[in-house]
Amino acid sequence: MYQKEIKKYMKAHTQEMIEDICTLCRIDSEKMAYREGMPYGKETFRALGTALSMAEKYGFSTTNYDSYVGAIDFGTMERHLDILAHLDVVPAGEGWTVTEPFNPIVKDGKIYGRGTADDKGPAVAALYAMRCVKELGVPLKKNVRLILGTDEECGSSDIEHYYDVEPEAPMTFSPDADFPVVNIEKGRLAGHFTGEWDESEALPRLLSFEAGIKSNVVPGKAAATIELGETPLDAIREVIDEMEKNLGVEFVLTAQDSLEDDPIYTITAVGAGAHASSPEEGKNALTALLELVCRLPLADCPQKEQLEKLRSLIPHGDTEGKGLGVAMKDELSGGLTLAFTMLNVDEGSLDGTFDSRCPLCSNEENTLEVIRRNMAQAGLTLHNKTMTPPHHVDGDSEFVKTLLRVYEEYTGRKGECQAIGGGTYVHSLKNGVAFGASMPETDNRMHGADEFAVVDELVTAAEIFAQVIIDLCS
Repeated sequence: MYQKEIKKYMKAHTQEMIEDICTLCRIDSEKMAYREGMPYGKETFRALGTALSMAEKYGFSTTNYDSYVGAIDFGTMERHLDILAHLDVVPAGEGWTVTEPFNPIVKDGKIYGRGTADDKGPAVAALYAMRCVKELGVPLKKNVRLILGTDEECGSSDIEHYYDVEPEAPMTFSPDADFPVVNIEKGRLAGHFTGEWDESEALPRLLSFEAGIKSNVVPGKAAATIELGETPLDAIREVIDEMEKNLGVEFVLTAQDSLEDDPIYTITAVGAGAHASSPEEGKNALTALLELVCRLPLADCPQKEQLEKLRSLIPHGDTEGKGLGVAMKDELSGGLTLAFTMLNVDEGSLDGTFDSRCPLCSNEENTLEVIRRNMAQAGLTLHNKTMTPPHHVDGDSEFVKTLLRVYEEYTGRKGECQAIGGGTYVHSLKNGVAFGASMPETDNRMHGADEFAVVDELVTAAEIFAQVIIDLCS
């Protein structure tokens, strides 16, 4: 019902929707320092104001929640369906080739620019779905609200602020992932651990080890500085050559400024970065370099002993938590993943971070406490007291079945639930799922250079959202 009218409406308004997306994507709404009345800086404030003005122009009522979040309401009926999107973006980054990050363009059926896919394009698609239902005159009995946040990329403090004053809707979806429906988001343990030992000046020795930039990113580079003493350089090169063949990671040896009788070298590991939710897609430079360091002919000392114990807990290539004793999986959500993401070592201590995405069968007893015990046996202290539990909405609920049915009707594809390792805005909501806005096979280059959204996919998403609003709220 209404499918023909919805498609006709969206075809007539596609160009207008593209223009509205581009208007928002010209704003560099990366989170910045607090200003009075602007919790995340001037540009996120401007993006939110622009979006709310856009909605008001189309006849919707809006509410600004202290410039943390904006809400767009279809009407004043009973709250029933929330659509949760965000207007903040990750940093522009380097390597753009099609256009500048905040100069969106349409080329070959795609809109290029930062935020086009994550998440301004989907946010506007949701707005146009509401506009479509409104301008077609479809009578609704219950309200749909589009909620626009401004801090999704850096912790979601905006949504915490919103839900401090507003209740959850009975149903919520976030167009910040892929179709069909993400009804399971794994739990997370961002593990932080430390260790200390007595320093030793025995040569050769490790002076420092540095790897990682963020707790949720598999490091593509890592560096260790060693003092050789009388150890011949060829002995180091021999181990490097062997490890390059075994590990598939490049090691670059560089001499540092030092006295002739005190040679110091830096070894840089070059792998391939990845998101911590899918560590198997990268080549972890940290774990590769740790493996190499433990194979080097360094003098026996407490530091070396500690690093060898650490290596046995999170060995190179172990992305399932086997070394830490927490490998597990279940039928619905799949397996636990674990990425060693940050490590800093000096002559007397280490500080490390790992990122584990945990399936439904995981809990603090069989995951957090097992890791704590095994690290303690290796002389390391895990500082975490809690972990983020998994999120699961029943795939057989009427809400989820409605989303899947509409997806199938508008795409001709099989609709099914899926689990992800990442987290979205809905992770803490009782009845919240991620739904769209890109098709499963599309790599939008989110967070990377030349981010794009496929125009036809955004149009289809808007059509799907419009039908969902009608089916759930009329």
